[in-house]
Amino acid sequence: MAIKGSLKEASLPDVLQLLSMGKKTGCLAVTHRNNFGYIYFDKGLISYASIVNRRDRIGDILLKAGSITQAQLDAAISAQATHRDKRIGELLVAQGAITRGALHAQIMMQIEEAVYFLFTWTQGTFNFEADVRPEEQDLLVSINPESLLLEGARRVDEWSLIEKKIPSLDLVFDLDRGRIAESNITFPRDQQLIGDLLDGRRDVSAVIEESGLGEFDVGKAIYGLVTAGFAQRVGRTRPSEPVVRDARVDEHRNLGVAFYKTGMLDEAIREFRRVVDLRQHDAEARFYIGLALLRQSKWNEAVAAFRECVALPGARPAAYHNLAHALERLGLYDDARIALDHALRRGGAKDARIQTSLGIVALRAGDVVAADASFAAARLLFGVKAPTAPWYHYAALTAALLGNLERAHALLLEGISAHPHAAPLYNNMAAVQERRGYHPEALRAAERGILEDTGLAQLHKNLGDCHYRAARYDDALECYLRATRINPALGDDVFLKLGNIRFKRQERDEAMRCWEQALTLDPGNAIVRTNLEAVRQH
Repeated sequence: MAIKGSLKEASLPDVLQLLSMGKKTGCLAVTHRNNFGYIYFDKGLISYASIVNRRDRIGDILLKAGSITQAQLDAAISAQATHRDKRIGELLVAQGAITRGALHAQIMMQIEEAVYFLFTWTQGTFNFEADVRPEEQDLLVSINPESLLLEGARRVDEWSLIEKKIPSLDLVFDLDRGRIAESNITFPRDQQLIGDLLDGRRDVSAVIEESGLGEFDVGKAIYGLVTAGFAQRVGRTRPSEPVVRDARVDEHRNLGVAFYKTGMLDEAIREFRRVVDLRQHDAEARFYIGLALLRQSKWNEAVAAFRECVALPGARPAAYHNLAHALERLGLYDDARIALDHALRRGGAKDARIQTSLGIVALRAGDVVAADASFAAARLLFGVKAPTAPWYHYAALTAALLGNLERAHALLLEGISAHPHAAPLYNNMAAVQERRGYHPEALRAAERGILEDTGLAQLHKNLGDCHYRAARYDDALECYLRATRINPALGDDVFLKLGNIRFKRQERDEAMRCWEQALTLDPGNAIVRTNLEAVRQH
């Protein structure tokens, strides 16, 4: 279920309650001006949350809280240089600098702070994508959204007051230390920490970064100091133009990646195009534009984006690989093969996915023997890891086309075991079992595939074929109608059988319309032409 809307029409707490009550799993992306945040749900509970373009300060926070030493943090940062897939927190646990329980408590607090900050956004948009999960390296929690609503509402009320004194995070404040000395006042720990950082040079963003506290706590502390007359605004930061450009590029890039990961593809393309406007030769931005266009099935535009990407110096094999995929979807198999050859020469020779794509292009071009050889080579490159679902799909299809149904069946059994939610594999299994004469097994495979993906037209068609051969014509009719609603150009054989069923039900006009549609898809279908002529003569 996708949920989209404006924060003017539905508040974020209302959206959270809706997702919680519905026990939803997925990612809620929230945008406000150039800010982007996301909240992940697992069966209605918050499992992760973060604000893009806000540096992960877990190490700094643990250091300032006295949970770790500077030497331990430095050691974790050094280790991260050789373990880029590990987060600082995980490395600190591995080094024994902190317990997993203490780290988990800190992560819990960070996630709650991110949600509270998102509550203050009253304008912008939200977009929920079901079944999207955080990256594997994220440490997940389990928070009931309702437990955050009261504190969130309190903070929203306070934040509206704070914003009157601090409308922007680039403002600079200075502490009146003389007045503080005269007043002989003692500040709470957090306010003392913030006060020490108000030096007339740091802006509020820098204070947030260096204190390790959240926006709300810093804003509240400064608000108190300003209201009491102990601090005053002295200006705002004005970085030099090159720094502004770098910051803008990073901001748009980070937003683009976040939008892409949460399925907001138009927004992702917009942000990456802004990167390209600022840096014409940014290959990564052009690469992501191409990826987003591929996911939107805009093949011609994707080809153009990847051609621009590979024209830049140092083009990666992945860029040529994705260019080949777009060309293959357009039926330009020779061009796709040339792009894959470039990918191989630029370091992709040991990439199993590129070798798989070589097999797919060969299969599409009608060279089944070459396809089989490419899939065999790709299988070796996967090593001990199970091949991808597309590899099983096309390798089994190739085996079936070569007449080796037993090998196709064995490959599909293995593929379904490795990828139990891949609907196309169940679709292939249904077709192979049908051809092997195992009709009940074919029926079960098709039904399981539909449970995994109700939008795959070929699965409904295959299930209809199972019912049709068993003379269950009403069930077959229902399946064929679903298939043609999803894909009206699925194939002439579907409309041939639809016409036959309609004719058996004495629905003569409907039968003729179905056969005429079949003839439109394949003017050379002699059976359809004979059926039409026979009906018209009577």
